[in-house]
Amino acid sequence: MSSLRKNLLSKGSKRFTSGAIKDFSPTKWEKYFDSKRDVKIGESIFNVYLKGNSGPVVAMLHGGGYSALTWALFTEEITRKVECQVLAIDLRGHGLTNTEDDMNLSLEILASDVDEIIKTIFTENIPPVVLIGHSMGGAIAVESAYLIQTAVALCVIDVVEGSAMESLSAMQSILRGRPNSFKTIDQAIQWSFRSGQTHNLEAARISMPGQIKNSKTGLLATQEIDLEESSTEPRQYKLVHQRSADCIAEVDEDSRSEDSPGESSSQEVEKDVSTTEFVKPSDANSYTWRIDLSKTESFWSGWFKGLSQKFLNIAMPKVLLLANIYGLDTTLTIGQMQGKFQLQVLAKSGHAIHEDQPGNVADIVAGFLVKQKLAVAKEGFVPSLPAC
Repeated sequence: MSSLRKNLLSKGSKRFTSGAIKDFSPTKWEKYFDSKRDVKIGESIFNVYLKGNSGPVVAMLHGGGYSALTWALFTEEITRKVECQVLAIDLRGHGLTNTEDDMNLSLEILASDVDEIIKTIFTENIPPVVLIGHSMGGAIAVESAYLIQTAVALCVIDVVEGSAMESLSAMQSILRGRPNSFKTIDQAIQWSFRSGQTHNLEAARISMPGQIKNSKTGLLATQEIDLEESSTEPRQYKLVHQRSADCIAEVDEDSRSEDSPGESSSQEVEKDVSTTEFVKPSDANSYTWRIDLSKTESFWSGWFKGLSQKFLNIAMPKVLLLANIYGLDTTLTIGQMQGKFQLQVLAKSGHAIHEDQPGNVADIVAGFLVKQKLAVAKEGFVPSLPAC
């Protein structure tokens, strides 16, 4: 089984133990970004989130099924460390973006979208562009680097051609293993965290609403959250907290003490803890996925085929972030030994490394940009030497 498949199937597994009650309510995008903008290209409207007004443009491209909000916590961290302008894009078929053909997710179309968005926003004075992509977005970032004339650096997060191609045969079963729907936004956030899609609850609270829509109205959950904020009506659903001596809450398997793996911690044996019950007056199963990824299978191999060599061939500074060192394929292993790119491995992360460890990812990217003299460090940030 490939390392990427292992990350998706097993790395996210949780160990259940007692603990304090958790807040699964959604968080609004304004906490992390300065503004949100519609970018019109032909008959298509692309949604982007922006922050900062000086330095290079850090253009961030999410993975399949996610939205630009997956970059929220990373945005907060990177803008504290270096002078930069963040541009987080809802890709075609995702988030708040609406195009003439939402289901055309060919690599060439997606990369062309990114190029056109940047040209439209910055017109003739396009600053240096740093491309960062996660999973599918990593493949798009590589392809976009060949199109964007002012691209100066590339960061790819947890996607490698070899392991990605090996994982494709399992992707349909992985997708079938997800819930088809959720009763509330809060329940979807709870699933995202407890399933291990992200190990960071704060990330789940901002990221998950960008991935689901109301099955009746078609509104993205983030739109409903914005409407609720401006409404005088009470929230249409709520969390009801109960006490139960038999209830247990979750904690990562990796967080157990390595010195005594067969023993329970003091937290694990506590009793009388809180649990959460979701209550909504309307009918059940109100939220579904924004995009049905199972219907995009015809594009999957096109995203990743030839990715490793294309990544190596790009003549600009590059960094690859992986959750597992064993994810490297032969082409990249040779390239890394030849010093063609910087490699960083962040242990105890799931597939969405930038959600699980936004501070550490920001430290690496910021240090990389300062080292390459592509960005200026802000006061208090001291770049650290790469681990490998």
